Amino acid sequence: MAVTDDAIVAIKAMIVSGELHPGDRLPNEVDLATRIGVSRNSLREAVRALTLLRILDPRQGVGTYVTSLEPGVLLETLSFVVDLHRGDRAPQLLEIRRILEPAATAMAARAIDRDRLAGLHQTMLRVEAAAQIEELVAADSAFHHEIAEAAGNPAMVAILDNLVSAIARARIWRGITESGATARTLTEHRAIYDALAAGHYAIAHAAAAAHVGGVELWLRQAAATQ
Repeated sequence: MAVTDDAIVAIKAMIVSGELHPGDRLPNEVDLATRIGVSRNSLREAVRALTLLRILDPRQGVGTYVTSLEPGVLLETLSFVVDLHRGDRAPQLLEIRRILEPAATAMAARAIDRDRLAGLHQTMLRVEAAAQIEELVAADSAFHHEIAEAAGNPAMVAILDNLVSAIARARIWRGITESGATARTLTEHRAIYDALAAGHYAIAHAAAAAHVGGVELWLRQAAATQ
């Protein structure tokens, strides 16, 4: 395994140094194995590992290429990890979201422009007009996605999208079982939007923390009573 690790580190160094760029083809297997000082089998294991991480893209009969290395591509493996932590571990995912989302919302308050703000307002109206809880949760997810995008950090967008998707079922269940949950969500969205519109990043941070924290608290209490 150590030899395979060496091959992984060597390929990573080639990418980080700029020798290999997104979309570039790796040298042929024989030359690359000789250069790194590993067997072809060890190199293949390294390529398989980096393929699972969405860093490399083997193409049958063509060669192995570096992927785009875009955050959304690299973080696709996160969705698998998140899926494994659904159910009983949903509160842990919400805890992570409670740390990240207020920061993203505060960043958005500093950077959001009129066009994004107008789009966010329309999405907020969609949430308020939703007739079914499933529609509300879908529009709510879009609302938070747009805020994360306004923050200007694609990696954070990818992480938050995965976290929001992972707890969608819990949020639907909350809307069905908790009296006043929908009205509270709408009020909290308004508070977040108003803070963004005013450019008050500290208030935006606090409003987002209260919003996500409320869902987390409900889920922890619900889990404790089961």
